[in-house]
Amino acid sequence: MRAINPNETTRAYAFEMWMQAPNPMVTFFKTLDVSRLLKISRRKGLKFNMLMCYCIGRAAAQVKEFYLLPAGDKLMQYDTIAVNTIVANSAGEVSSCDVPYSANLEQFNSDYLRLTKQVAESCTDHDLSVESMVIGTSALAQYDIDGAVGMYSGVFNNPFMIWGKYKRAWFKTTLTISFQFHHTQMDGAHAAKFLTLLQREIDGVRV
Repeated sequence: MRAINPNETTRAYAFEMWMQAPNPMVTFFKTLDVSRLLKISRRKGLKFNMLMCYCIGRAAAQVKEFYLLPAGDKLMQYDTIAVNTIVANSAGEVSSCDVPYSANLEQFNSDYLRLTKQVAESCTDHDLSVESMVIGTSALAQYDIDGAVGMYSGVFNNPFMIWGKYKRAWFKTTLTISFQFHHTQMDGAHAAKFLTLLQREIDGVRV
């Protein structure tokens, strides 16, 4: 990552307006059709959460704002992105695991399985925040929730997604997600584009 001059980017106005705001975070909610992911998960023996993280990475990689992140009083630019997942560890607690995004599903799955196992056994977080712009996720897959809004700590400005249990009805499976982002990093239109791309990637994922 490297610090860049905000005035030389399309985020100059947002940087001026939102960097000092008391709460610069915005949260969107969207209900996704995840029928295809569930079908692939069951037929191919792939983890549903891994497939969600993969599609999140694919969608984010198409929105250039995801490669920027406000940090302190600077705007940082990254060459790569990663998707974070929360892992239940061997101590009965949770640890954080950053998985580097790869457009190749086989590679992403391999990294996901290797790194989450490593983190679960060692109880040590795997952190890629220095080298990659990390998209946080938290899957409360065993709980039926309608939505969640992330906390703004003033320290971590990364985009963050939360979801609970998917809901099945006849021939359709849906999942309600929340997406929180820093307004300096992107505008509502960029976030909405990302969520539209996410649904497209879910519908079109190939194994």
